[in-house]
Amino acid sequence: MTSMKDIQKKNRKELVSFVNDKREETRSFRFGVAGAGTRDVKKVSTTKKEIARALTELNSRARNNNDVK
Repeated sequence: MTSMKDIQKKNRKELVSFVNDKREETRSFRFGVAGAGTRDVKKVSTTKKEIARALTELNSRARNNNDVK
C-alpha cells in the first residue's frame, strides 16, 4: 500500500497518473476473469483507499492554491 507520505512527495502530474492507473487496476480486477480461483479480495479495498488518498491530496493542493490567489 502506498503511504500518505509517498503520495505527498509526488507532483500533480504523477498524482493524476497514479489515480488513473489505480482506477484501471480496480476496473480490470473487477471485470477480469470470472473463474480466476484464488484472488486477493482485499486488493480492491486497498486500491480504493489509495485512490481516495491521492484525490484528497490533489483537492487539498487545489484549495491551498485558490486561497493564496
